[in-house]
Amino acid sequence: MLKDNFNELHIFLAVARAKSFTKAAAKLGVSQSALSHAVKALEERLNTRLLTRTTRSVAATEIGEKIITCLEPRLAELDHELKSIIQLNGAASGNIRLSTGEHAARSLLWPKLKPFLRAYPDINVELVVDNGFVDIVDGGFDAGVRLGESVDKDMVAVRIGPDMRLAIVGSPSYFESQGIPQTPHDLQHHRCINMRLPTAGGLYHWEFEKEGKSLRVRVEGQLTFNLLSERIDAALSGFGIACVPEDTIQEAVKSGELIQTLSDWCPIFSGYYLYYPSRKQHPPAFALLIDALRYRESEK
Repeated sequence: MLKDNFNELHIFLAVARAKSFTKAAAKLGVSQSALSHAVKALEERLNTRLLTRTTRSVAATEIGEKIITCLEPRLAELDHELKSIIQLNGAASGNIRLSTGEHAARSLLWPKLKPFLRAYPDINVELVVDNGFVDIVDGGFDAGVRLGESVDKDMVAVRIGPDMRLAIVGSPSYFESQGIPQTPHDLQHHRCINMRLPTAGGLYHWEFEKEGKSLRVRVEGQLTFNLLSERIDAALSGFGIACVPEDTIQEAVKSGELIQTLSDWCPIFSGYYLYYPSRKQHPPAFALLIDALRYRESEK
């Protein structure tokens, strides 16, 4: 039935939207009589009237409205898929909005985006850096990047980075004057560089784990930052102890500018994921981005 009526259904929809055979004919580039004949043939085949015609206007009948309601979303989906197929055969293009945190943006996303953008100059990417937990649907984002443990279960999640670990670090001058903490509890007697959580508004409680035992420690100090780079600089400048991603201070530890401690209390955990609402099919530009960001074992 659909095969026989598809062209007539498309014409009926065009006339119903335009509420005029004349306007629909001009839009489709065919004669008014051809449209009238096609709609009449469809009505005869379905054995029901789809349009009410007057000398001044055309309106869909009740059954016609039901067919329109059924047709429009399916035709829109078909149009989207056809455009996707066509774009895949040509140069990929489109706009992509991503929400991410500061560390993920600098250490992972931007390094991977640079070759991707050079390969696809017609794909535009907007990268919004926010350390809070953003609702990507309400915010109009195509996807977000967060640690795996922070991604909602109703989202599709694609791993894009390796496992991670936090590091507890301080400058040699600080540890020389204040001593090196031997357990996480000792941090309560030290000047620590705090991080404020933008979404919750509170201070981050440093998290530790050893031999299956988890521990959260509330620390205090002279300084509180919401940005990672300032926390690292404060530690380098001797203002106290910082808790930061290990990859960000490895060079400073090797050079002796920072001393790492409590390593046996800092477990490895799952790294960053790209997450987005479930979709049956992605636009070509977004599908290419997912593939470019996807973490592969060879990256270890």
